[in-house]
Amino acid sequence: MSVPTAASARTICAPLPVLGRDVTVPLVTGGEVTYAALDYAASAPALQRVWDDVAAYAPYYGSVHRGAGYLSQLSTDLFENARRTVAEFLDCRPDDQLVFTRSTTDSLNLLAAALPADCQVFVFETEHHASLLPWQDARVTYLDAPRTPQAAVRTLERALADRDPHGPALVCVTGASNVTGELWPVRELAAAAHAHGARIVLDAAQLAPHHPVSVRDLDVDWVAFSGHKLYAPFGTGVLAGRADWLRAAEPYLAGGGASRKVSRREDGGVEVQWHESAARHEAGSPNVIGAYAVASACKALTEAGFDGLIARENHLIEKVRTGLAEVPEVRILSLFGDDAPRVGVISFVVDGWNSSHFAAALSAEYGIGVRDGLFCAHPLLRTLLGSDPRSQGECGAPEAAPGEKSLNAIRVSFGAGTPDEHVERFVAAVRELVTDGAKWNYRTEDGRCVPAV
Repeated sequence: MSVPTAASARTICAPLPVLGRDVTVPLVTGGEVTYAALDYAASAPALQRVWDDVAAYAPYYGSVHRGAGYLSQLSTDLFENARRTVAEFLDCRPDDQLVFTRSTTDSLNLLAAALPADCQVFVFETEHHASLLPWQDARVTYLDAPRTPQAAVRTLERALADRDPHGPALVCVTGASNVTGELWPVRELAAAAHAHGARIVLDAAQLAPHHPVSVRDLDVDWVAFSGHKLYAPFGTGVLAGRADWLRAAEPYLAGGGASRKVSRREDGGVEVQWHESAARHEAGSPNVIGAYAVASACKALTEAGFDGLIARENHLIEKVRTGLAEVPEVRILSLFGDDAPRVGVISFVVDGWNSSHFAAALSAEYGIGVRDGLFCAHPLLRTLLGSDPRSQGECGAPEAAPGEKSLNAIRVSFGAGTPDEHVERFVAAVRELVTDGAKWNYRTEDGRCVPAV
């Protein structure tokens, strides 16, 4: 069966076409400007290719797996082909299992629910909350923030050497930090985990949109990522990797699709036989359009070529870092140092500014969208900002009035759809705000700095 799709990706000059690239927004100072979307680390704009593919499929949409009708069968084929496409994108092993979830957070919570009894989990405090928090029902060891990639490997090796060698163990690590953008030594950490009889799951939410991710080459046991960070809308995530723990676990959700056979018992209850395939953890009607969108994005990035995408992104990173370095009041946050390889995610603070105030001014006066706060990585931000990583903070909310010292930061992030003009306008706006100050007055409303009216 086949469904009309958008034209095959040609050799596209970067930046890749994305939705919203021509959107204009009003400025508080008057007039409008083309919006500069520099918050890719939260949600990347949808690739035009993905949107076109989804629009072409939409009239053929149907329920999957158990429908006899043509559209149901077509949708089933499309859904399962999407699974194969994403598995190829991740270079999965032949016996790996790929489960479609709602997000990276959902994927890691699914794996947490599938941990064997008495499993020990090791996770660095530097993780996003999606990979920091799901393991609390296990025996979890939180590792201090390392200051070099080599220190990360040594820290993990010491922790694993001290663990109970007889029980199962899991290491959870990010591929690229959602705060600093720095790449982590995943292959070396995987080798350390396996040398001590542990498994490893890679949070690739910030890595997969920027660099190729090979399950085999990195030698990780599982990988998780989200479609909405990979230029695909509709709220689908992926968990891919070894099948044994997933097959042995109770279904993440109990319901139709996960069950192979259900019958009444003589005692009045029900007896259930669960699927052993990915369907075991995909109960309910799956997000067919979301899965198709992720697969379309995987194809688009593969066809565009990561070598060219990485080269262009490194060019943008250099523009931003060089521009910010010319403003003495700006301090870029880093764990591993200026020379560490990274993706297009950069966080910084500005002397004399509350980060929420600064971000609000960038938006209201320049039409530039960035993010401020603690980025759902509170322990890491508090380490980078010189505070106790055990302190609590409200995600995204400033803790002081505009102009006062506050424990939060500003994050600029970009990717395959970002034109040079956006990062150039951002650097110029930072320089102007630091030099001349904001042109507008701001006030705090519901924990946010907003333009005063």
